[in-house]
Amino acid sequence: MTDYITQQAKILIVDDEPLNLKVLKQVLQDDYRLSFAKNGMDALELVKKERPGLILLDVMMPGMTGFEVCSQLKSDPDTHTIPVIFVTALADEADESQGFKAGGVDYINKPISPALVRARVKTHLSLV
Repeated sequence: MTDYITQQAKILIVDDEPLNLKVLKQVLQDDYRLSFAKNGMDALELVKKERPGLILLDVMMPGMTGFEVCSQLKSDPDTHTIPVIFVTALADEADESQGFKAGGVDYINKPISPALVRARVKTHLSLV
């Protein structure tokens, strides 16, 4: 069941793998307005234009890593309050720690659990 907060929320999903974008789209499209980027530079441009309420961000991408994208967002006064959830295959504790140091609010391992993604997205949007 959707509510006003979730219907209004815009989420930016950033991943260089089309299949991962498709899976996250299927999980979230009924409850949120979604936009997509396939690399860090496109993500940073979209954030400036669209001001998403939340970002789901892959770590391993060509060019800029998700950690670098998050650090840039957190160092910008216009975007530092946008919550970033890392969605990544990197399951090592050191990687997770690096994600939090970069400014991420949560860390979801791939392959994703749809129920877990929905719950964490809803939780972090409710905290904003």
